[in-house]
Amino acid sequence: METDGRFGLSHFELVCRDVQRMRDFYADVLGFAVTDEGGLGERRLVFLSRDPGEHHQLVLSGGRAEGATGGVLNHVSFRVGSLALLRDVLGRVQAAPHGPVEQVTHGTTWSVYFRDPEGNRLECFVDTPWYTPQPCREPLDFSRGDAEIRRETEALCRARPGFQTREAWLAAFAQRLGA
Repeated sequence: METDGRFGLSHFELVCRDVQRMRDFYADVLGFAVTDEGGLGERRLVFLSRDPGEHHQLVLSGGRAEGATGGVLNHVSFRVGSLALLRDVLGRVQAAPHGPVEQVTHGTTWSVYFRDPEGNRLECFVDTPWYTPQPCREPLDFSRGDAEIRRETEALCRARPGFQTREAWLAAFAQRLGA
């Protein structure tokens, strides 16, 4: 597997019965800052972080039925250091018989979603140089060249209200955490 020294755990997504209650707990009790929140289809998503270098360390997702047991973890996410490494992961995952693979951009990241042999949902992603409010999720074809992917993603981000460079967003978030 290609490596550039950067393949690390990034964040978790929890499926919740009461997103507002969970939001209040993580923000008020554990000191997480809400970085974004909004709807994706029927689901409400809340993005939280305590790290000025991470847009989110935790995502709270609505949709867990009252009385449901198990299945609270939506996915585990790993950051990789380059599009080349992400394509390498994609190729390996596509060669393994573990179900469908989703290729998307969130504007802030280029992501590949897939399942491990026991059905656990995983994400590998690369940060982009842009920020756009979340949630944002659009299909993306990683067989296209880097320049085309960058142009298309930047245009997507610039077309959405709240566009910033990643650098500007991270600086503002670090200041907000320090306040």
